[in-house]
Amino acid sequence: MIERLKESSGGVIGFKVMGRVSVEDEEEMEQQIKLLIHSRRKRPIGILLHLAELDSMDLAARWQEIRFLQKWNEHIGRMAVVGAHPWEKVSTLFVMAAALLQSETLYFHESEMAQAWQWVRTSKHALEPPPPRISAASGVWKDYHSEYMDV
Repeated sequence: MIERLKESSGGVIGFKVMGRVSVEDEEEMEQQIKLLIHSRRKRPIGILLHLAELDSMDLAARWQEIRFLQKWNEHIGRMAVVGAHPWEKVSTLFVMAAALLQSETLYFHESEMAQAWQWVRTSKHALEPPPPRISAASGVWKDYHSEYMDV
């Protein structure tokens, strides 16, 4: 079961994850995140996940979460993961591996909930659009031809 936390506001959304997470739970959380992303336009969002009461997650839900994060990670500025057990730190790194490439992610102990909210709300680019990304297919490298190709 996943419930939205009442402290969610502005460009930050938080969820408490309890028990076993199903695909339906994951889909509902994704819909709420998508609505926030669309309302913020190009400004990044922050996500807080409180995992202290998480028991397990269906494999299909985990796979869906990874695909979702890969698709939407450019809109996520920071992710705060709150838990009580050290194993959660390791498991969340696997679950959020796709988002780690684009967003900052920190682990907080359950006793540090206030610090987690503060950190996730203070994203470096919270009030401005994210900086443009440079890739080989577009940007400064798209017309690059090595001068040493014929050597």
